[in-house]
Amino acid sequence: MRTLGLGVLAGVLAWLVTGCGGGGETTVTVYAAASLSEAFEDLATEYESANPDVDVKLNFAGSARLAAQISAGARADVFASANAATMSRVVAEGRTATPPVLFARNRLALVVPIDNPGNVTGLEDLSDDGLVLAVCAPEVPCGARAGAVLLDAGVTPDADTEETSVRAVLTKVTLGEADAGLVYATDVAAGGDKVASVPLGPQIRFNDYPVAAVSDRAAAADFVDFVLGPDGQRILLSHGFDSP
Repeated sequence: MRTLGLGVLAGVLAWLVTGCGGGGETTVTVYAAASLSEAFEDLATEYESANPDVDVKLNFAGSARLAAQISAGARADVFASANAATMSRVVAEGRTATPPVLFARNRLALVVPIDNPGNVTGLEDLSDDGLVLAVCAPEVPCGARAGAVLLDAGVTPDADTEETSVRAVLTKVTLGEADAGLVYATDVAAGGDKVASVPLGPQIRFNDYPVAAVSDRAAAADFVDFVLGPDGQRILLSHGFDSP
C-alpha cells in the first residue's frame, strides 16, 4: 500500500499510474475523503493481504478537491466521498463506472484542545469574538454540514479559518492554533489525547458517505465490493463510522 500526497501533485501523479505496478502487480488507485484516512489505510492493508497481487494506492484530500481532480481526468479507480452531493457532481459528469453506494455514516463533532482554553461548552459559545474557530470551507462536505448545523442552532460565528479538508481543521485544533473546530466524530478519535469533544446532542444529522468505481477495471469494482462487504464494514465500524 502506498499513500499519495495531498493536492494537485497527487492528481498529476495519478495520471501517470498505469494499470499494473512493478513485478506484475495490479494497482488500484483510491481517492478517499480525508476523514477516511485511518480507516482506508486499514482497509487497504487487509485487502492487499487477501489479494497479494494488488497494490492499493491511496490519495486523501477534501472530497471537493478529489472530485475536481477526477473531473480534470485524474486516473482514479475508486472514489469515496464524505457526502452525496460531491459524488453526484462526479456522476453527472459521467466520471463513474458504477452507481455510487452508501458505505458509511459520520456525525459532526465540536472539537477543542485537550485543556479547552476557550472554555467551550456548546455551539452557542462559537459566537464569542474572542474565540479562534476553525471550520471547513463551504464547498467541502464537513463545511456544508457545519453550516447546516450552525444554522439549525441559530449560531452565526465568524470563522477565523476555512480549511480545504477536515483533517486540516483537526490539525489547527491539535496544534493549539484554534480554540475550537467543527470536524467529524471519527476525527476526534484520530486526534487522540490532544483533543476533546464537546457534546452536541443527538439531533446532529449524519453525513452519508458514498463510494463508486471510477474506472471500469475489475480491480476497482472488487475493491468497492470489499468496502461494502463484512470485512470492510467491520474495519469502518472499528474506526467509529456508523453503518449506512
